[in-house]
Amino acid sequence: MSDNKEEVEVAVFGGTQRKDRKVRYASLMTNLLKTYKNIMLCNIDNVGSNQMQKVRMSLRGKGCMLMGKKTLMRKIIRDEVNAGNEKLKALLEPNILEKNIGLIFCNEDLQGVRSLIEGNKVPAPAKANSWAQCDVIIPAGPTGMDPGQTAFFQALNIPTKILKGAVEIVSDVALLKKGDRVTQSHSVLLARLKITPFAYSISITKVYEDGSMYDVKVLDTTASDLINRFVATSNIIAAISLKLKYPTMASVPHSIVKVFQGILGICFGTEYSFKQADKFKEMIKNPGAFMSAAPAAAAAPVKKVEEAKKSSSSSVGGGGFDMFGDD
Repeated sequence: MSDNKEEVEVAVFGGTQRKDRKVRYASLMTNLLKTYKNIMLCNIDNVGSNQMQKVRMSLRGKGCMLMGKKTLMRKIIRDEVNAGNEKLKALLEPNILEKNIGLIFCNEDLQGVRSLIEGNKVPAPAKANSWAQCDVIIPAGPTGMDPGQTAFFQALNIPTKILKGAVEIVSDVALLKKGDRVTQSHSVLLARLKITPFAYSISITKVYEDGSMYDVKVLDTTASDLINRFVATSNIIAAISLKLKYPTMASVPHSIVKVFQGILGICFGTEYSFKQADKFKEMIKNPGAFMSAAPAAAAAPVKKVEEAKKSSSSSVGGGGFDMFGDD
């Protein structure tokens, strides 16, 4: 046996060519990790080589797709982390680089790149022991199959009749529901009817963005969704704060409005007034002038002022008001 360590490694791992491929792969991935700040983890189950090539072509100028052995990927990422790139630690978390996963590097708009990738779908037949992607319905009508195939349909409880020497399905048949397991009989039937019910594409599972790892569903969140959630949460906080009589940033505006309504009520019941109240008093004295100027806009303030006047009368009669009270 040779004492040269390199010769022993060549003999064990299949020659310098394989070793060179690993070195080139490591150099390529290291360069990609340094060039791009966003990485999409994609699942390529049931995706053919021709479809992969089309996706690679569509990504030109926008990103780069990298496939390879997960062990080698993790080693390269670990080396980069040890070299000082701490952000890449998110890629080393459990259940990240697992199964049939590839990496798509990009600096472009993540939602746009995702649509480009997942939009490249290829129709595919239903394979036995796979899971139905969607509901599969066999339409009524002629099948083009000879009467000798009737028993096959009967085994699947599909009503048929013989018309003009061919088997015809009487009515639409819901063969599969989304999530059902495809049996061998389902697969054979759909193949004979030349129905390809499913469509496979590269699916994005997780997204790494400049040190953060999150589920791809986050990309579906729009700015309006965030605003709506923020407003809904603020309303809940304000309601709780008002009920507990504990002032917060969310409840103070409501409390101020409530106190202002109480002060307006006092102004309407007395001769006391101030600048902000004068306009409301004028609305009460001469509502027609405001309604003629802006009929749609004036109706709501007048109604609010009248409600404030009614509520203030009961407040004055009770001897005052509480700034953070319920009444």
